[in-house]
Amino acid sequence: MKKLHYKDSNGEGTMEIDTLLWAIGRSPELEKLNLDVTKVEKNEKGHIKTDEYQNTNVPHIYALGDVCDRGFELTPVAIAAGRKLSDRLFGGQADAHLDYSNIPSVVFSHPVVGSIGLTEPEARQKYGDDQIKIYNSSFTAMYYSMMEPEDKGPTSYKLICAGNEEKVVGMHILGTGSDEILQGFGVAIKMGATKADFDRCVAIHPTSAEELVTMK
Repeated sequence: MKKLHYKDSNGEGTMEIDTLLWAIGRSPELEKLNLDVTKVEKNEKGHIKTDEYQNTNVPHIYALGDVCDRGFELTPVAIAAGRKLSDRLFGGQADAHLDYSNIPSVVFSHPVVGSIGLTEPEARQKYGDDQIKIYNSSFTAMYYSMMEPEDKGPTSYKLICAGNEEKVVGMHILGTGSDEILQGFGVAIKMGATKADFDRCVAIHPTSAEELVTMK
């Protein structure tokens, strides 16, 4: 065990830890672009401010990917945004732009963590407590059935549903295979699936993903 001394807005203290993960985010490298002479606006973290069409505040200067302030520092997001911008500028599609809502993302940790849509606090703030219903399931995946108990990893799924129709506005999953599972369910959530839509899908057994269509 190691001792970690920390200091934050609530004071300071010491705790015993095994491992420290330093995950403070990334800063965009814009210095060499000399953007100051263009008057392009940036936010407090140094990201370039853009609207939904990737426009900056300066005409004919656009920003996308990790340098812009849309909140998704992911390669597929940058590619998709670039293609939409190209369609708008050169493809005759005047309204082409990337929809940044319900973009799935995964942390390839052990176990894998996947997420799409709103978190529970975000959903409660947007829709109100009385409009939110949460479904949870935690279990041991079949993948670990022949392993010793100390080698088994956790699996936990969470659905966040809003309104009387219980539209799925957030899904957060942890466990082996979560990356592959999320890609498929991401399509359904992007299309506006409800909890009833999930329930109508016959489960594939034995899988971990079947928990998402059998939650009560």
